[in-house]
Amino acid sequence: MTESFDAVLFDCDGVLVDSESITNRVLRDMLNASGWPITTEECLRSFIGKTVRSQAALIEQHTGQPLTDAWMEQFYALRNEALHAELVAIDGAVQAVEHIHSAFSGRIACASGADRAKVEMQLAKVGLSTYFDGRVFSGHEMPRSKPFPDVYLAAADALGANPARCLVIEDTLTGVQAGVAAGATVWGYFPQDQGHAQSGDLTAAGASRIFSHMDELRALLPR
Repeated sequence: MTESFDAVLFDCDGVLVDSESITNRVLRDMLNASGWPITTEECLRSFIGKTVRSQAALIEQHTGQPLTDAWMEQFYALRNEALHAELVAIDGAVQAVEHIHSAFSGRIACASGADRAKVEMQLAKVGLSTYFDGRVFSGHEMPRSKPFPDVYLAAADALGANPARCLVIEDTLTGVQAGVAAGATVWGYFPQDQGHAQSGDLTAAGASRIFSHMDELRALLPR
């Protein structure tokens, strides 16, 4: 039996856009240059689903240098340059969002832990801006970012939806925890080639369903 929801709230990175490997590569290279010989896999495990600033103590511990505004500005500039050049949508995400936007009469939102400029740039680049116009929420603008529920609660409130009647689509432990804390139902997107985590981790964090391709989401949420 298909579950019934009033609204669908999407994470952005790793759910709608294939950005995480790009951002992670830029971050790894900058950390390496700063004196932390972190590997690609270690960088994913340490930072996926988290803001770089929230891990300042970890970065400073390994580099022996303060995490400065200038360093962050350089990271954002290099990250955005790489995203502009390489970013694509998650396979099937555009079709899934189009379907769900129609099925839910526009009651969808994008609720990300990333900064608004990045989220809006990414949605525009892959052709998803129209579906989320006026319904993009950034954890940077909330009192607390993920794993706290603030960004999902704000998205639900803007849609006039009870969080308990919302479906959250997430791909990280931090994001799943945020959706669960908001009182929403959370489904975990876990592509089969994802090597930095295990689907069981998302289930343990509270995801009630795991799916591996966006085509499955369209089938699970019929018109």
